[in-house]
Amino acid sequence: MKVTINQTVISAEQGDITSWSGDCIVNAANTGLFGGGGVDGAIHRAGGPKIAEECALIRSRQGGCLPGEAVATGAGNLPFRAVIHTVGPIWKGGTAGEADILTKCYINSLALAAALSARSVAFPNISTGIYGFPKPLACSVAMNAVAEYVNGAEQEDGVLERIDFICYEGDNARLYQEALTNMGKSVSE
Repeated sequence: MKVTINQTVISAEQGDITSWSGDCIVNAANTGLFGGGGVDGAIHRAGGPKIAEECALIRSRQGGCLPGEAVATGAGNLPFRAVIHTVGPIWKGGTAGEADILTKCYINSLALAAALSARSVAFPNISTGIYGFPKPLACSVAMNAVAEYVNGAEQEDGVLERIDFICYEGDNARLYQEALTNMGKSVSE
């Protein structure tokens, strides 16, 4: 499923983000930028030691990455211009500003991709694994953040031509595809 908003194509599919084809991928990182489990571990394993070395440099300079922020490293052995690391919120029942933090993850990652002159960026499902963010709510937050970004002044020159959600799990892929279908209906009305 694909939807075009303000000259940016947004899509969702099930797959392995490390096998995606494009400019930058986003990593659902931890605050210390240590390769952990899930997509974070998969990206670190596929990218090799170079990503971990660059994450160590970021840790030494600024102490890591706070929830909602985004930092970039090279892609190591992966065929991308960069890996953008963002730290999603740990779900605490929805009363600790988790949705706002997750929104910042998407907005800051997109702004960083644009600053890197990327034309395409792929997102995993941020915070829906061990961090426990409810998948339907995470999908809604992600779609709203992306729509806000591509419709806003932040994307002045249509730098990002393509934003893809690469969902490892089938249930997430279905949620994101359904959200895009609904988004497409509202865009065409």
